This record gives sequence, structure tokens and C-alpha cells, in this order.
Amino acid sequence: MEDLRFMRRALELALLRKGLTHPNPTVGCVIVKEGKVVAEGYHERAGMPHAEAVALQRAGEKARGSTLYVNLEPCTHFGRTPPCTDAIIRAGVKRVVVATLDPNPLVSGKGVERLRRAGIEVSLGVLQEEAKRLNEDFFTYITLGRPYITLKWAQSIDGTMATTAGESKWISSEGSRAFAHRLRAEATAVLVGINTALRDDPELTVRAFEWERQPLRIVLDPQLRIREELKLVKDRKAQTLVVTSVEKREKIERLQELGIKVIVAPSEAGELNLGEVLKELYFMEVMHLLVEGGAITLTSFLRAGLFDRLWVFVAPLLLGEGKRIGDLKVSSLGGAKRFVLRELKRFGEDLALEYTFHKP
Repeated sequence: MEDLRFMRRALELALLRKGLTHPNPTVGCVIVKEGKVVAEGYHERAGMPHAEAVALQRAGEKARGSTLYVNLEPCTHFGRTPPCTDAIIRAGVKRVVVATLDPNPLVSGKGVERLRRAGIEVSLGVLQEEAKRLNEDFFTYITLGRPYITLKWAQSIDGTMATTAGESKWISSEGSRAFAHRLRAEATAVLVGINTALRDDPELTVRAFEWERQPLRIVLDPQLRIREELKLVKDRKAQTLVVTSVEKREKIERLQELGIKVIVAPSEAGELNLGEVLKELYFMEVMHLLVEGGAITLTSFLRAGLFDRLWVFVAPLLLGEGKRIGDLKVSSLGGAKRFVLRELKRFGEDLALEYTFHKP
């Protein structure tokens, strides 16, 4: 029971920095001696000391003979910071409790092995599923070599995302929109298609609460139709990246002068190759990508199977004809993608449904 209690605390500490440590995982650490917490720590952001190092420094001599709880396997390699296993061994920690192994090939299993070779008792797998879920974006980024992808949209009961005239502000309630800002805060980048950028002129920033970092804003714009007067261009609160397939040198140079980053990616039949775009984002250390629309862009990701979870906000109204998810090339129920409902939230009369992609 003690292991569960202290590991839950490590997870709580890690959750405090969710969305702020990219491309690193979010990690919390608790050091316990004689049943009492002597120090805690968390990884603040990439390039700063890891959770174990922070907690050990705070514990000082009290770490000798203690038990250390951490939600992810301690690292054994030099990256932006020194190996945590070496710090744990030097501190004289007696036992280490680890929730889950690190999927990074530079670490996976090696951290536990290094500690055991040094005579430290290691317990593995305490609250493992909770720890994996907390860092599922990091796990995907490391194992699949692409960003973890969340698709998010708001719709009416009958599945319409915007009226025939393109009006979509606001289908969902204020509470739903505030939660959507939480999703933005947890993402490295927020992406929309050019039609949404031109029609809605969104800011794509976190504004519902104070936050230390704004996500990168990405616009998929195959024909480079973006306009200078849009908030995504004028507003300097966050960086904007435009992905296009045409090399309009003068316009690209003008956008770059305005502080906009532009990359040219291959396209097929007028649509950007999403696989190539994601490769580029991976090398830019975009660990978690939130795709917010519109219907055409969301349909492209769904059709390609390039997503890890969905957040669908259902509002209590009927709109009939209008913008909605397009043709997914499903000819039979047997060929339809199946999802698992993982969480359901209620914001007033709205429902927010979190689905994960059921992979056979």
C-alpha cells in the first residue's frame, strides 16, 4: 500500500508539468525514509535537471538508505543532463520503485539493470498503466518516430461541425472551450488547415488560464493562400509554421520577414503528404500534435489512420446539412475504424468524449 501511495504522489508531481517538458517525458520523484517523505521533485522542462536529480539534491544526506519513487525508469546516458542512475547510486539510495520502463532504446531496461548491478533493490511496475497513459505522447514519439496525434472537433448532435455558410462559432459551450485550451496546453503544436485559418481567423493560443508556454501554430496551406492580416501572422504571442507545396519565393520571403517559418513539403493531387509533414515535425521535436480542423484536414488524418486519440465535443443542437467529417472510404461496417471510449466529461449540456484508436 505504501508503494501505491508514494507512486501516486510521484504521478501527481509529474502531472504538474504535463505539456511543459517536450520533447522529454513528464516525471515526478518522491524520496521516502522510515515511512516519511524527505524530498520531492519534478522535471521542469527540457535541458533542466531530471526529477530524480532535483529530489536527491533536496534530500541531501537524508537520501542515504532511502526509497526513491519515480514514474519512469531513470536514465543511464548523457543527454541534455547527466545520467540519473549515477546520481542515485552516489546518494546511497537503498531501493528504487519504478512505474514503467523508458521506451527510449538508450535507456529501456538499462537503467534498472545499472541500479541492480550497484546493489540497489528495484521494484518495477507499480501503477504502470497510469504511468504509461501519462506519458503516452512521449512513448509514441519515441517508438513510432512521429508526433502523438490528437484530433479534436466540436459538433452538433447530428454530427455537423459548421453550417452550410461555414459558421461554427460557437457550437460548443464556454466550459468546453476552456477544456479545449487545456488540450492545447498539453500539445507541442496545434494544427489547422488553410480554410479554417482564412474563415475563422483563429489565434490558436492558450488563453483560458495562465500558461508558461504557447504551442507552435501550424497551418497546412498547399497553395500558400495565407494572408498577412490574419492573427496567425500578425500575432507574435506564439510561433507560426506554414506548410506548403508551392515555392512562391517572394511570398515565402515576405512571410519569413514577418517571423513566420515556412517549409515546403511534397503533395499528391493537391493534398500535402501528411506522412512527410509528420516526419518534418518529428525532427523539429514536435512530440504532441493537436489537430483542430477543419473538416477537410480532420478527414485527411482520419482517412490516413494518422491519429492516436479523438476528443469530440457534442453540443445540444441540430444543424442538419453543413460541414462534417468527409468520405472515409468505408464500404462496410466491418471495414470501419473502431474506437474505445476512454473518458467522458460534461460541460453544462455539452458532452466531451475521449476515444482511443482500437488497434487489433
